[in-house]
Amino acid sequence: MPNAPTRRAALALLAAAALPCGLARAQDEVAPATLVGLDALLDEAASLDALETVLVSRRRTVLAERGYGGAAPDRPTNIKSASKTIVSALVGIAIERGLLEGVDQPVAPLLRDKLPADPDPRLYRITIGHLLTMRAGLERTSGANYGSWVASRDWVRDALARPFVDEPGGTMLYSTGSTHLLSAILARESGRSTRALAEDWLGAIDGFRITGWETSPAGIHLGGNQMAMTPRSLLAFGETYAAGGRAADGTRVVPESWIAQSWMPRTRSRFTGDGYGYAWFAREIGGRDVRYAWGYGGQMLYVVPDLDLVVAMTSDETRPSARTGYRDRLHALLGDIVAVVSRE
Repeated sequence: MPNAPTRRAALALLAAAALPCGLARAQDEVAPATLVGLDALLDEAASLDALETVLVSRRRTVLAERGYGGAAPDRPTNIKSASKTIVSALVGIAIERGLLEGVDQPVAPLLRDKLPADPDPRLYRITIGHLLTMRAGLERTSGANYGSWVASRDWVRDALARPFVDEPGGTMLYSTGSTHLLSAILARESGRSTRALAEDWLGAIDGFRITGWETSPAGIHLGGNQMAMTPRSLLAFGETYAAGGRAADGTRVVPESWIAQSWMPRTRSRFTGDGYGYAWFAREIGGRDVRYAWGYGGQMLYVVPDLDLVVAMTSDETRPSARTGYRDRLHALLGDIVAVVSRE
């Protein structure tokens, strides 16, 4: 019986032979040891019992992908709060197209009919940028408050009626309500649903498709949660950011300047200690600067810019990932992937 390294090398060759010609040729340019090393890592990753898929791409070449426990890279899954990065991309595109003025634009005039009857004057100081960075200052609608928020009849009005617990532009207060306000603004200013905008503006990304997206009682797509897509679609979105905002055919999708702005840490998460930009977390993993999206349960999209490496991981959406240490194990898995790829 062949030993494990020999078996993995044979599996890598068989997998390459089964790929479309273009992808097989691209993999031919990758060191065999890299493919074997990634295969071994994804074998070991099966011990993470909540893990459902892992996909590894470099320079838009998929080097490895795996599904666990019946999950598959081409099967839609709920990416949870990783969808906040999708909404952030739409905001950047809306600014470029002139639908929004910019990140310093005040929010209150855009949602004037949803403001409380006697609004706190600080509502008029909240900007698009504050919503993107979770620094609106309003009481969070995530965590313990999430249930009461989504049970309300008007999610926009409820989010704006929350009491201030900090000043606008203060500390980061992670709140899906902030991203939902962005979804409402995008829909109002464009006259189209947020999902229609995503399908149009991000449609040039090969393989990108949203298969499901929950709406509020008012019919507004939930900004920053309850979005379904395949792990391959999530990976393709990350590849577009890694490529400076261009789709595989060269079409400009996301402004390159917006990516740079989004990846610049502007605050810090009190839960993780990581930097946070426009819906992207920032930290060092495996000795490399990494930008990542994170959704409940362990829905992860990692971009390692200096390696042109993109990794998507999806997990059981019903199980927490932060307090259990599971998210940290996913970070460690990425660190191992970075180590293998860095040996080339």
